[in-house]
Amino acid sequence: MKWKNRNLRELADMICGNTEASTPHYFQYRSSSYLTEFFEDCDLEFAHDGTTRWAWVAARLADVLAMPHSGISSPPDAFLRIIQSLLDKGAATSGDPDRSKALAALNVVLAREGWQAFYDDDDRAQLRHTATNTIAQLANPSRPFTNLEIERRSQLSQYLATCSEDDLTEHVLLPLFRQLGFHRVTAAGHRDKALEYGKDVWMKFTLPTLHVLYFGIQVKKGKVDASGVNKNGSSNVAEILNQVTMMLGHEVFDPELSRRVLVDHAFIVTGGEVTKQARNWLGNKLDATKRSQILFMDRNDILNLFTVTSLPLPGGAVPARDVSGNVNDEIPF
Repeated sequence: MKWKNRNLRELADMICGNTEASTPHYFQYRSSSYLTEFFEDCDLEFAHDGTTRWAWVAARLADVLAMPHSGISSPPDAFLRIIQSLLDKGAATSGDPDRSKALAALNVVLAREGWQAFYDDDDRAQLRHTATNTIAQLANPSRPFTNLEIERRSQLSQYLATCSEDDLTEHVLLPLFRQLGFHRVTAAGHRDKALEYGKDVWMKFTLPTLHVLYFGIQVKKGKVDASGVNKNGSSNVAEILNQVTMMLGHEVFDPELSRRVLVDHAFIVTGGEVTKQARNWLGNKLDATKRSQILFMDRNDILNLFTVTSLPLPGGAVPARDVSGNVNDEIPF
């Protein structure tokens, strides 16, 4: 990411809290030692060297924006930490107790570079890429959850227990994989069962090297185990083996390249549990090459990823708040 010098200077002025900035009383004044402390809080080893503060901060921001990142809609993690620290509600000033004026001032600068900041339901600052409407996240599904995130996770779990396979695909998986950076996330005719060839969804992911990997997803509603299909809707792993084999052996048409390509990896995604017996049975039946192409995702994986990416809950789960703070009875996808 490369920003214009004007925008770097204005953001640096806000971090410094300079009196010459357009909205100085919305941001705390930081002297040399406090600038070093600010970047330390953002897990950055930058120590102010005594030079002009705004120029030094602008140069450090340019260094941060040059750090590796996964794509245009996902800034470097360090930059997101800087924005979250700058908009920390614990640093509110007397003229702006709820940080709304600081948020508005910052968004004037961010908008010029195609970004928008907002507060989520936990009052943490987040960044949205305006062109793709993608929310930049420090998505660590193994981190401890807040009380609000635990509540949202529980509500989504209840939704997964009652939703249909089509709802799981359209209202949960498609938004989730798009948020995680996959492209061309396409449902492959699941309702009419036409031209699936084992794939409920196909998508692609662009590596930092610009190489492209293609993925197919086989979606199941309930538990995947090694027994036969029973009354509770469990799926037999032998049936899934046939579908996965078709998936890996059948080409998909990529309209961006105007050619057909093979799927590199297959996701087996279930709203329930993939049992150890099912994983072991499938692993024994596949040769070493195909075994490395199979990825599993069960209900816990879906719940954790959906929670940390701050996606709104499906409309059928519970009334949810959108990023503007308004209550929606249903959030369409």
